[in-house]
Amino acid sequence: MKIGIVSRTDKKEAVELDRSIVKYLLENNIEIEIDSMLVKELNEFSEYEVSIDNMTSDIVLCVGGDGTVLHAQHILSPKKIPLLSINMGTVGFLTEVDPEDIFECLDQLLNYDFFIEERLQLDVFFDNEQITVLNELVIMTSQPAKMLDLRISVDEELVDEVRADGLIISTPSGSTAYAMSAGGPIVDPRVDAAIIIPICPFKLNTRPKIVPANSTITVKFMKENKQGVAVLDGMLNKEFDFLDEITVKKSENAAYFVRFKNNFYNAVNNKLIVG
Repeated sequence: MKIGIVSRTDKKEAVELDRSIVKYLLENNIEIEIDSMLVKELNEFSEYEVSIDNMTSDIVLCVGGDGTVLHAQHILSPKKIPLLSINMGTVGFLTEVDPEDIFECLDQLLNYDFFIEERLQLDVFFDNEQITVLNELVIMTSQPAKMLDLRISVDEELVDEVRADGLIISTPSGSTAYAMSAGGPIVDPRVDAAIIIPICPFKLNTRPKIVPANSTITVKFMKENKQGVAVLDGMLNKEFDFLDEITVKKSENAAYFVRFKNNFYNAVNNKLIVG
C-alpha cells in the first residue's frame, strides 16, 4: 500500500500531527508521498515530496476541514484515489477521523480493516466549461439586498420560477452544508439524488425539491440588469447575466472515501451538537 498525505498548513497542530503520521508510516515500512506544500512546512522528508497533482497513492490521508477535503477531492477524483480525512477543521462533515483516534485508525488501515464509500458528484456546465462538485453549486446575487429571478427546469419540464436571494443545487454530501442552513433536508449519502433549495424565496409556496440524480437540471437567469454569481464547492466564482444558463447533471466520476463503519446519522447528530 502506498499512502499520500495532504494537509492544511496554516494550523500548527495540523502540521505537527502530519509529522507524527509520517514517522508512524515510515516506522511501519509504508511507501509514502507527501504534498509539496506540506514538505515545505515540515522542513524535512523532502525525499518523499510529490505534488498532489502527481500523486499515485492507493489512499491519500487528508488532514484538515471540509475545505481541505474538497480541494484534495477535486484534484484526486479523476484518479479514483480514496481519501481518509482527519478532522483538523471546525465541524468537518466530510471528515472521518478525529485527531485523537488517528493512530488506532491507521492500524486498521494497514490491516485492511476498512471499506470504500462511493459518493455522488455533480457536473456543472456553463460557457463550454465543465466543473465537478462534491457538495454544491450555489447561485447568489452579485448585488447585496437584491434578489434573482431564476427559471428552474428538470428534464426540460418547468419546475419553478423563483424570485429569491439565491439557489443551491446540492448532492447528498452537501446536504449537511450550506443546503441545511438554507432549510434543505439532510439526505443520506446512499440516496442517488440532487436537492434544489431556494435561498429565502419571495413566494411562500417555493420549497426545496429532491430530484433523481440522473435528471438534467437547468437554471436560467430571467431578469435584465441583475447579475448572478455561481460558487462551486466554495472555491470557484463565475458571473452570469440575463438569459445565461447553467446545466447540472450527475457526474460519471464519483468521490471515494475510506470508512471504518457506517455511522452517518450518529456522526451528523454529534457534529450538529458540537457546531
